[in-house]
Formats: sequence, structure tokens, C-alpha cells
Amino acid sequence: MTGKMECLVALYVSTSGGNGDELGADERELVQLVWQVVDLESNKIGEINEIVVRPDVEELSPDTFQLTGLTEQRVHAAEPLEQAIEQFNSLLSTELNKRHFCFCTDGQRHIRQVLHAEASKKNISLPMSFYSFFDLRKEFQTAFPSLAKHKELDLAIMCDCLSVTVDSALPSAAYQLQRIVQIIQALNTESVCHQFFTPDRVNTKFEIGTFSRLECVDDNTVIRARGLPWQASDQDIARFFRGLNIAKGGAALCLNAQGRRNGEALVRFESQEQRDLALQRHKHHMGNRYIEVYKATGEDFLKVAGGCSSEVAHFLSGDGHMIVRMRGLPFSATPQQVLQFFSGCQTTDAKDGLCQLKGTTVANGECPVAGGTAGILLVRYADGRPTGDAFVLFASEEHAQLALKKHKQRLGKRYIELFKSTAAEVTQVCNRFSSTPLISVAPSPLISMVPSPLATGMLPLVTGTFPLAAGIRDCVHLRGLPYDTTIQNILEFLGEFTADIAPHGVHMVLNTQGRPSGECFIQMASVERAFLASQRCHRRYLKEHCVEVFQCSHEDVRLLLRGGVVAPSGRGVSPPPCMSNPSYFPHMGMMLPMEAAGAVYPAHILLNTHQLPFYTTYYPSPPGSPPSLGYYPPGSSQCHTLPAPGHTLPTNTLNQAHQDALVTVPALLAAKQNVTEQSLGFGAPQLSWNRT
Repeated sequence: MTGKMECLVALYVSTSGGNGDELGADERELVQLVWQVVDLESNKIGEINEIVVRPDVEELSPDTFQLTGLTEQRVHAAEPLEQAIEQFNSLLSTELNKRHFCFCTDGQRHIRQVLHAEASKKNISLPMSFYSFFDLRKEFQTAFPSLAKHKELDLAIMCDCLSVTVDSALPSAAYQLQRIVQIIQALNTESVCHQFFTPDRVNTKFEIGTFSRLECVDDNTVIRARGLPWQASDQDIARFFRGLNIAKGGAALCLNAQGRRNGEALVRFESQEQRDLALQRHKHHMGNRYIEVYKATGEDFLKVAGGCSSEVAHFLSGDGHMIVRMRGLPFSATPQQVLQFFSGCQTTDAKDGLCQLKGTTVANGECPVAGGTAGILLVRYADGRPTGDAFVLFASEEHAQLALKKHKQRLGKRYIELFKSTAAEVTQVCNRFSSTPLISVAPSPLISMVPSPLATGMLPLVTGTFPLAAGIRDCVHLRGLPYDTTIQNILEFLGEFTADIAPHGVHMVLNTQGRPSGECFIQMASVERAFLASQRCHRRYLKEHCVEVFQCSHEDVRLLLRGGVVAPSGRGVSPPPCMSNPSYFPHMGMMLPMEAAGAVYPAHILLNTHQLPFYTTYYPSPPGSPPSLGYYPPGSSQCHTLPAPGHTLPTNTLNQAHQDALVTVPALLAAKQNVTEQSLGFGAPQLSWNRT
């Protein structure tokens, strides 16, 4: 909006809480709208108009009635905000008779901190006229730059400078409005000859974007929001700060070391003025949760949102404004199959169970993907293997909500989990998988570093549980097991190779939360039998899950537990796709305490456990609440035990516990005995968890 305005509408709002410089900071509701039209061509004014708004909570304080001049009867008879805005817009349109106008307020708070903030919470759409306005303090400073700084200006200073006097007997709202109107008239006189050209703007929507790590971000434009719901997206953050201008791509949700959202976000605003207004929303509510807002630095923001590959930058520069994350895709899934998944028209191939296209177009589907295949990003490891994750762009909130209704629907034989996502999460997840490792070889063997069980009270290591035989590839690695897999299921899966399992040779891998990770290592009697097992059992189905089987050595096992991956050929392993800071290495001397092991496995099942160091999570998973009790103590070169029952670990313990547990299940004879007992009708112990 450029050029001189025909009319200005002086606007003043009152809330049921603090007013003046505290307006909108206490999250209290709007109760009064007062306005008056100023014709800039003739410098004449119209009548004072007022609309009373009935708040959801009608208990107003006596001070509110005194300041606004309202009565309890008038408030009770008033319309709620949505109807009041419609009435206001209708009366104003009638008075102006299609003349070009813009609002003018004393500062930013009336429009940004009250009207937009409350309309957002009540899901009310404001007319476009509320998305631009003149800040009277800025206009006065432009006309008189040497008199006072913008932050020091108020109506009293401006009235004194312009020799404006107003009848103090008027009610507070009318009194303040008259001061605004007379200041506008004084600025519009020939002696001052100030012209109202460029109003302030309120962004109508949040735009996604990317940042370079080399970009300079002003520390005075960044805040940290804490206490966000786990399922909150960048659009939810933009809605919380509605009325304030967030920079393009300026809402970055933070992920913890496990790839889960930690309830925090870094938000970058267009100016320091916007950032200062955002700080006044400290402890305002997002739903039933209050959000803490603190100052942050540009460096903090770039650590979360900065740096992405050209592929990610191209994806985020697409036409879509909403991002959905997919988890659990088949490794052979293609962008065309993802398109077909969201179109709702897919068939199943009998050979591999994947959906095939039927010839229908996605444009006719239920929730079209923005840009077709260009709006789909399949996440891959550094060596090009798919991770089972994907990000999908949608053009609107409506399309994204339709897409999210397909949560846990099947693509072939796998159910797909869907979550709201953000541009910052896309960057973080892709960087996590594709980053260069800090070390390319496995650390030293662990057994020599394990403290004595007599001194620590830990479970003893049984001889032969995991012997160190360098270079001997007599183990197999099972990947893709169902989470409720039992030892009996594994024996049935291996079939003829069950007799070749070494004593105490089945090792189930638990993730950092003590749940099965879907992986297992089995030590075989010889290299030859391990090779044959990997060849004949590879890609067999177990409970409708396609299980991959690879031959590996003990060194490969240790590297795999640190985040390494089996090479596509099945020979050897690639280094971990992402390594954490070397400060995590002291964890190598830690073991799983007896109390923690007992909480995971029954006593008669668990023979021994030990901890292996862990530098990256296997799978950055979407939002989820962390456990209230951590089983793993903070990193140390010494062993620790769990706190007393009923006590919880400190919050930072959850962020420092980055170990996976390798749990050895009963030996072959005991397992076979369980199978026999089960066939005779006796209850056999099972190791089962629900998938989370």
C-alpha cells in the first residue's frame, strides 16, 4: 500500500487487564473498540464510535469498568468478538463509503498484541484491513526525528510537543482516542506537512525456507520458545505469534539426540521490535500449555535451522506450505508410489507387496501433493540407501489434514505413520543421516574396559557370550524383526540353522528406551554355517515382516551398534552415518544395572547384559514423549547404579543417555526346551513389547 491515504481511522482498544504499555502482555480479553475517522484531505473528523465486546470470562474488575466507562449491563448485552468484528467492519464501511483508508494506533500493541493474538486463539478471521496500519509513534518520529527516540515516545510527549489539549473529563478510552486524533490533525497541518505513506504490515501467512550456516543472523531478532506440545508444527508456532512478523523459514523446532522434538523452538523475527513484542508473550497459552519465551542468539538459530544440501533446498523451495513426514516406508518405495498412496488408488503386487499405479492421476486424488514428485523427498543415508523416511509437501492446511487422516494406512504390507513436520526438521533429519562421521573405525574393544562385577553389582559376563575373535565372520545380523519377536520365533525363522547357534549366541538389541530395536545378532558355530544362513534366510518373512540377514564379524557387530550400516553387498559395514561428539566416549565403561535389566526382561530369561557405546540413534523418530524414568545414568568413566525406587533421574540425564543394550537370551538348549514346553501346553516366557 503506497501513496497518500484519503482517510485514517484512529483506533483504540481496551482489554479486561492491563492497558498502555502492558496492553496484551497479560493475555486478557478485548472488551472495547473505539474509533474515529480523520479525513486527511480536509483534516476534518467524524463522530466517535464504540463497540463493546463480551469476553468469554465476564467477571471484570472495578478498575476495568472505571477505565473504559462501561457498565456490567452493557458488557453482558454485548456480542462476542467474532460478531463484534463483523459489526465494526459494517459500520466502518458505511461511514467511509468506499474511500481508501488505513488504521492508525498508538504503537504496535493494539493491532499486533490484542486483535491478532486474540483472533488467532479464537480461530477468527480478521478482515484484510487489519493487516496494515500506521504506528503514530513512528510517524511522529519521522516528522520530528530529533525530539525523542521511538521507545521513549508516548501520547503525553507528542501532545506537549504539538501543543495539543484534550478534555480530561472524558472516559479513559475516549480521552486516549481524542489525543490520537488531534495528534494526527496536527501532523496533517501545513506547518508540519507530514504525509502518511508507508504503513506497517502484518504477515498473512508463514513461509517456509532455508538458511545457510554462513548467513549472519542478528541476535536481537531471535527467541527461544519452550514448553511446546510434542505434536506442534512450525505453523502452530506461527499461529501462537500471530500478528508478529516471523522471517521466512524462521520457525525451527529443535530435536534431541534421539531425533525427537524436545518441546523447544528457535524463532527468528524480521526486526528487533517484533522480537521484543514476542518476549511479552511469555507464558501465554498454546491450547492448555503455557509457553515460555526467552531471548536467544543467531548462532543458536543457525545450529538448528542452518545448513542443508542442495536437494533439501530445492525441495523446500517448492510451492507447498505444509510438510508431512512419513515413517516406515518400504526401502524400495518410489516417489510415484508415495503419490499413489496419497491419491487413495493403489493396488498390491503379489511379488513384493508394494503398491502399483493403476493409471489414475494424482490430481483427482483426495490430497494432492504439491508439485507432484518434486514435492516428495526420500531421506537417504550417505551411501544412498533409503532410511524409510520421506517428507511430502502440500499446498494448503486442508490438503495436509486430509493426508494426515491416512495415518497407519498400509503401503503394501507396511503401515505408514504420518506426522506434521517443519522445514527445520527436514534439514536436521537429512543432515543427521548424511553427515560425515567423526571417526571411520570402531573404538577399542570393550571387554577389557568392563569393570569387575564384584565391585559394581552388575550382571556377570558369561564366558563365550561375545568372544573377541578378530576377522572371523561367524555371526549373522537380523534386521527388520517385528518388535514382539520371541526367541521361539527366531528359532523357527532360522529353521535348519537352529542347531548351529553357539551357546548364549542370540543377542537381542534394545534401543535407548529399553525397547526392542528390531535387530538381533546371532553367533553361529562356524563361518560356513553363518554364510549359508545369511544366503538362505535373507529376506524371509517373519510375521509378515521381511527380515534381512547379513553375515558379519564381531568387529562389524560393535560398529553396527554404534550406528554403522551393512554395505549393500552384505560384505562388511559402512561407517556410521552420523557420529555424536567424542565427549560421549566415556560411556564405554558403563553396564546395564541389574535393576534396569530386571525391569526389561524376566529374571529367568536374562543371563547377562552389558552396555555398548552409542554415538547416534538408529532412527530419528517423529514426536513422542520421553520416558519419565531413565534407565541409564549420565556418562562417566565409572559405573553407577539406579537411584532408589520412586526417584527419577534428572532431566539432563535423558539427553546424556545415549547407549544401546545388547541382551543375551537363553542358550540353545534352554530355548529348545521352551519350544517343547510350549508344544506341551506350558507357558513359555516371551520377550514382547508394543510398538511405539
